[in-house]
Amino acid sequence: MSMSRRLLYASEIWEVVRPRTALTPGHVLIRLTNPAIAFDLRSAADWLLCHEAARQALAGLLGATRCTVVFAHQWHPIGAAIGEPEVESSTPTFHLFGRWDGEPVTPGEQLLLPTQRRVPTAEDKLEMYDGGLRAALRRSAEERSGESSPPAEGPLPGIVAVPPPVMAGPHHTVLSPAPLSPAAEDAGLTPGHLLALAASLQGLTERRGVTGISCVVPDPGPGRLEVHALGRSAGESVNPLQEFLALPKVSQALL
Repeated sequence: MSMSRRLLYASEIWEVVRPRTALTPGHVLIRLTNPAIAFDLRSAADWLLCHEAARQALAGLLGATRCTVVFAHQWHPIGAAIGEPEVESSTPTFHLFGRWDGEPVTPGEQLLLPTQRRVPTAEDKLEMYDGGLRAALRRSAEERSGESSPPAEGPLPGIVAVPPPVMAGPHHTVLSPAPLSPAAEDAGLTPGHLLALAASLQGLTERRGVTGISCVVPDPGPGRLEVHALGRSAGESVNPLQEFLALPKVSQALL
């Protein structure tokens, strides 16, 4: 049985919430509070603040050492929705899965099942963590907010689009920030990167035979960020996420 969405932290533009159907104790959402708000530098900066706060909170409460992001663009799951979390709303939503050694169930184990066979995390178990998550999210966000400065306008960073070593479906593309100088690399992901990635994803939806995109972003660790974008269509003969979840790098991220 699904539960009411549980607010964990509300920032200026985005919020961190429990999904109605939490697949693991480390499953949270980053959700836009008002769909009328444009995705600009200010919104992108607020998303990064929520994302980093959620990562730190999951690390502190659950010992999560890595986090994978799953989201869709102009796409809603069809049928059994293998590989896809349930749709929460039409509002832009990102599923964040914290991963740690000894977790009782992995996101991949749940996502490989049809939606009707997935077993949500019990509400009493979530309640064990949610008070601590709220406090940790608020503390982390306040620390980052005090350290950050308003994002500067300017040209967007470059994005590289390449075919993956192993394809999962005919429309599988990997997007990554273009290589930068060592000093710029140390700065990490910026609001400009998010805007550039959003523009690249929108471009992928304009390909023939593609109506939307399913995206998985494995935790990059010390490596380069990779957004796996899978072109989707209502008429597709095979769900590319079923093939995608079998890829070694994805198995490490979600299974």
